[in-house]
Amino acid sequence: MKKNRWKIILIIISIAGALWYLYPTYKDIQYQKKLSELKGEDSLKFVQQNIDDIQKVKQKRIKLGLDLQGGMYVALEVDVVKMLDNLAKNKDETFRQILAEVKKEALVSEEPATSILLRKFQEKGIRLSRYYGDIRQSDAEIISELEKQAEDAVDRALEVIRNRVDKYGVAEPSIHKQGANRIIVELPGVKNREEVRQLLQSTAVLEFKLLKPVDVTIKVMQSIDNYLAGKGISDTTDTSQVALKSDTTKKDTIKTIASELGVDTATAGLDEFEKFKKEHPFFAYVRVDEQTGIGFVNARDRRIVEYILSRPDVKNLIPPDFEFVWSAKPFTAQDGNQYYNLLAVKKDPEITGKVITEARATIDPENNLPIVIMRMNSEGAREWARITGANINRHIAIILDGTAYSWPVVRTKIIGGSSQIEGLDSPEEARLLEIVLKAGALPAPLEIIEERTVGPSLGEDSIQKGLNAALLAFALITLFMIVYYSTSGIVANLALILNIGFILAVLAGFNATLTLPGIAGIILTIGVAVDANVLIYERIREELSVGRTLRSAIDEGYSKAFSAIFDSNITTFLTGLILYNFGAGPIQGFALTIMIGILANLFSAIFITKVLYDILAEKYQAVIKFG
Repeated sequence: MKKNRWKIILIIISIAGALWYLYPTYKDIQYQKKLSELKGEDSLKFVQQNIDDIQKVKQKRIKLGLDLQGGMYVALEVDVVKMLDNLAKNKDETFRQILAEVKKEALVSEEPATSILLRKFQEKGIRLSRYYGDIRQSDAEIISELEKQAEDAVDRALEVIRNRVDKYGVAEPSIHKQGANRIIVELPGVKNREEVRQLLQSTAVLEFKLLKPVDVTIKVMQSIDNYLAGKGISDTTDTSQVALKSDTTKKDTIKTIASELGVDTATAGLDEFEKFKKEHPFFAYVRVDEQTGIGFVNARDRRIVEYILSRPDVKNLIPPDFEFVWSAKPFTAQDGNQYYNLLAVKKDPEITGKVITEARATIDPENNLPIVIMRMNSEGAREWARITGANINRHIAIILDGTAYSWPVVRTKIIGGSSQIEGLDSPEEARLLEIVLKAGALPAPLEIIEERTVGPSLGEDSIQKGLNAALLAFALITLFMIVYYSTSGIVANLALILNIGFILAVLAGFNATLTLPGIAGIILTIGVAVDANVLIYERIREELSVGRTLRSAIDEGYSKAFSAIFDSNITTFLTGLILYNFGAGPIQGFALTIMIGILANLFSAIFITKVLYDILAEKYQAVIKFG
C-alpha cells in the first residue's frame, strides 16, 4: 500500500473529479424528471423556486448534439463575389464580364474569389484602382483591403445572426465560423424552416434612437408597477405633468427606484424581497438609475420582465411613441451577478444605418482609450448635425435589429458627419461596435448552402437506440470477461466502468457536445478498453504457465503487454486526430470521443488495474483468478 500511496491518491482525485463534472448532468436529469411529473402551476412554482440551480446545472451538463435532441442545422456562406460587385465603382461592361468569369470560376475552385479577381484583372492588363479604392493605390493594397472587407463581412454576419438567434429564444444555440466564408448555425428544438430562413437571411436594421427623458421613463415604469400591484395608475401620455414633477423626483434620488422605495433588491433577504415584490412587482425585478433612467435587470429575471412587458394590459400603459429595448450583452456588476440594461427609447428612429459610410475601431492617441470613428454620407451628415445639435447631453442608442449595443451621450453638435464614440471599456467592445455599425448595410449577402432538420422524436429515438446499443455491448463484454477470466474479469469490468465515466466527465468538463457518432465512438472504446486487459491477462497466463509466482507474473504481464497496447492505442489516437482536424460535424464528434476514450483507457485499463492488482496480490492473493 505504501509504495502505491501517491498512485491511490491520484486515482481517488481522478474519480472525485469525474463525479464532480458528472453531478450537474445527474442533477439536470433529476430536475427534468421532476418537471415531467408536475403540471400547470406546480411546475411553474417548482421552476421559480429552483431557477438558479436549474440554469446552473443546465450550463454544466453534458451537451447533446442536434442529432440527439432534434433541431435545425444551417450552413451559410457569404457571397464574396456579390460583395465585390457591391463595392465596385464606375462599373462598365468590361467589369461585368470579368466579374462573371470570377463567379463562374469561384463555384468550382478552392481559390479565394479576391485572388481570382486579381488574376483576371492582371491577365487583361487592367489596374484594380479603375474600379476599387484610390487611383494611387497599388493592386496589392486594394486586394488586401478587399480581403479584409470579406473577412469583416463574415464577422458582421456572425454578430447579426447571433443577435437574432438570441432574440428568437433558442436555448443553447451553436453559432460559429467554418473556414473563411462559412457560418454554421445549430438550433436545438427548432423545426420551423421558413421562420429560420427568414431569421437568418433578412436584412439587418441599424437605427439610432433617442433615450426618453428620465422623468418620462420613470413615470411609465411607475405606472406599470402600480398597475401590477393593483394600485391606481396615472396617465403616462401626459408628459406636461411629468415635466413639472421632474425636479421633485430628482431631489429625492438616492441611487435607484428600488432603494428609494425602501429596499435594495440586489442585497435584500428572501423574505424582505418577497414583501417588496408584493408591493412593487415591477421594481422588484427592474432596478432603475434615477440619474439616467436606465434599468438594470438580473440576467435570471430577464424572461420575467419580458413577459410583463409583453402582456397586452401592460402594453396599454406604455405611450405609443415609447419603446423598451434590451442591451445586447449582460455586464457583471460588483455583486458578481450579471445584469442586462433595459432602455426606454423613442419608437421612431432619428436616423438609420443606411447613411453610414465607414466605421473603424481604433485607439485615441490622446488618452490611449478605445474609440470608434464613424462617418456618414452627405445626406446623413446634414441630418446628424440637426439631431446632435438639438439633443446635446442626451443619450442616443445604437440599435441593431431591436437590440441596443451602445448609448453614447451627445457632447456637442456634430458637423460634417464624422463622429467619435468614446467611453468604451475595451478594444473588444470597440471592435464589436464597429461590426454593429457596419452590419446595417451588409455588402455581402448570405446564402444558405445546406440545411437539415432533425425531428425531436427522431432525436429521442436515436438516444434510445444508442443507449440500448451501448448497454448491450457493455453487458456482453462484461459477461464474457467474468466467464473467461473469473475474478480478474471483474477488475477489467471495473476499469471499463471508470473508462466510460472518465469519457463523459471530460465531455462535460470541456463543454463538448455528445452526438450520435460520439455514442458510436464510446461503444467502440468499450471494445478497445477490454482489448488492453485481454492482452495483459494472456501475458500473465503465459507467465503463470512457466511457473512464475502470481506477483511476478502480474509484473511481467503488464510490462510485456504495455508496448503492444501503447502502440495500438497511439496509432488509433493519431487516426482520430487526423479525422478531427480534417473532418467536420459528425466525423469530428466520433473522432473526439475516440481520442478521449483512448486516453481514459490507458489510465483505467493499465494504471488503475495495476494498482488494484498490487493491492490484491499483497493482501488477497486467493481471490485473484485469471480463468
